[in-house]
Amino acid sequence: MTASAHAHAADAKVVFTPSGQRGTVPVGTTVLDAARHLGVDLDSVCNGRALCGRCMVVPAFGDFAKHAIVSEPRSLDGKTADERAYRGRRTLDGDSRLGCSARILADVVVDVPAASQVHRPVVRKTVALDDLVVDPVVRLYLVDVPAPDLGADRSDLRRLLDALAEQWALTDLEARPAVLAELQPALARGARTVTVAVHASHWISAVWPGFVDTAYGVAIDVGSTTVAGHLCDVATGEVVASAGIMNPQIRFGEDLMSRVSYVMMHEQGAHDLKSTIRGGLRDVVDQLASSARVERDRIVDVVLVGNPIMHHLVLGIDPTPLGTAPFTLATDEPIDAWADDVELALPNARLHVLPCIAGHVGADTAAAVLQEGPHRSDAIMLLVDVGTNAEIVLGNRDWLYAASSPTGPAFEGAQLSCGQRATAGAIERVRIDRDTLAPRVKVIGVEAWSDEPDFAQSAATIDVTGVCGSGVIEAIAELFLAGVILRDGTIDGAAAARSARVVPDDRTFAYVLHTGAAGELRITQNDVRAIQLAKAALNAGIRLLMDHAGITGFDSVRLAGAFGNHIDPAYALVLGLIPDCDPAIARNVGNAAGSGAVRALLSRAARQEIATVARKIVKIETAIEPSFQAHFVRAMGFPDSDDATPSRRTRRASQRGAS
Repeated sequence: MTASAHAHAADAKVVFTPSGQRGTVPVGTTVLDAARHLGVDLDSVCNGRALCGRCMVVPAFGDFAKHAIVSEPRSLDGKTADERAYRGRRTLDGDSRLGCSARILADVVVDVPAASQVHRPVVRKTVALDDLVVDPVVRLYLVDVPAPDLGADRSDLRRLLDALAEQWALTDLEARPAVLAELQPALARGARTVTVAVHASHWISAVWPGFVDTAYGVAIDVGSTTVAGHLCDVATGEVVASAGIMNPQIRFGEDLMSRVSYVMMHEQGAHDLKSTIRGGLRDVVDQLASSARVERDRIVDVVLVGNPIMHHLVLGIDPTPLGTAPFTLATDEPIDAWADDVELALPNARLHVLPCIAGHVGADTAAAVLQEGPHRSDAIMLLVDVGTNAEIVLGNRDWLYAASSPTGPAFEGAQLSCGQRATAGAIERVRIDRDTLAPRVKVIGVEAWSDEPDFAQSAATIDVTGVCGSGVIEAIAELFLAGVILRDGTIDGAAAARSARVVPDDRTFAYVLHTGAAGELRITQNDVRAIQLAKAALNAGIRLLMDHAGITGFDSVRLAGAFGNHIDPAYALVLGLIPDCDPAIARNVGNAAGSGAVRALLSRAARQEIATVARKIVKIETAIEPSFQAHFVRAMGFPDSDDATPSRRTRRASQRGAS
């Protein structure tokens, strides 16, 4: 039966799943038009031309008593010539139809797959976004722009704006100047048909000739040690490439304060640091685009997060006020600009920078909060990003406190006798026999442990060159559990009677962890003291927030950041990096800041969410809190100076040492 035969029939009922939205439409209405009429979330870039495939739907047939509908194959017309000719990115098989082509002839139930929804749920393995609903900030629109007549008084930009209003109901748009240079060439090459990118329903940020159905965004976490980026399809949420580099500013100083000092002491210091980090950002974007074979002009959105000093340097803001009390930010608001404003060489991209929270708690912490969501739960969460500075957030949906503790670079292996960054050849895992004190180690780049048959051959091609942060933590924790390191942090010389690995070292003692081509790798008394100072600062910062919150415990612990992700939570508890709790509630969450940046890239709602939440967070400044020093002194011992029975701390770690 044809659509014309139904021209005067009663309206047809249509139910869309999974949303459950329903209504009546005139017979002959396309599924896409019905969805728009009823407010159903059904995507389209080509505006009903059977080009993009975004509006693909699946009719459901049967007797649906719940909806009082009998949906039959004849409820839709047969597949059209456009559908039979469709050769787009998605496969049109089985009962699948293009919503822009399929016409409704009778009562029908239509399923809208997740991939066809504008605000679609997405699950990605490279970054933790299991509960994210994609809510694109940038949308693509295919537009036919009428050709001008001789003597016409409308410009091509005005014709484009009028066409967008008529064909897509988009009004009050502005075009950035760069678009004007591309508009007429694109109209000529596309025979007056172009695809435009519209950002936040306001900015026309790009124009391409003909039909374009994919655009990309980049989320970048600018850390003091590393810069990590993810390239995403902004419509589907797919992470198509990830890349990272060492922060090239390291040559100006390992930690943030040394870089601020460089700015203070050199007339061109701020310019040097700004230029260096912007060059690093361009390198990351180059790697991402090259890896995914994506043209740079198709990248239309960028989200940046970073600690306050990185935030200021990328934006060209003087960071020196952050180096001295009262550590005042130039701005703590979200920033919207163009990517070219920070020299990213992305001509069509907007830039969004998440808000900072306070002078030492930056946009990276805001991104981690967005990702882990303490503000969405009644449970009390402790979120710690462990690095050169440890950012700490404690709270739930009712209240949130934040602080930064100056842990220094020891956790990342810096300034230790055998410390190095987490690269090939670094010891990252340690187990020490409780009786013989013999070590077993796991080395980055080698699959086998040191006591397994394949280790020697594999390690010979890499060389064991040092111990990274997680390896140092485990080595010291294992030595403490084995009785070699005492509760006050002293390496006990009496342990030399148990093993030749405990050796004199000037006026103290050291433990020989590994001997190889690079010589002896030792855990020295100075190494232990450096970790004590770092962990005491972290522990004291957490306890300070607990004091302000008036609590004595928490429901969950999330260890974030490149280093935090590799700490075994059990060993963190053994050494007292965090206050005593059930080890079962502590877990690693990876680069939460990077995942939060991707979340903000793919969701307008997420940007609004964290802008609101960041203003609720109460910042506690450790430098002016009288009780911080008392907490710091208390936390110097293992696990701390007045905890004589660390049973919960040691249970899981003891099991590891025995395995």
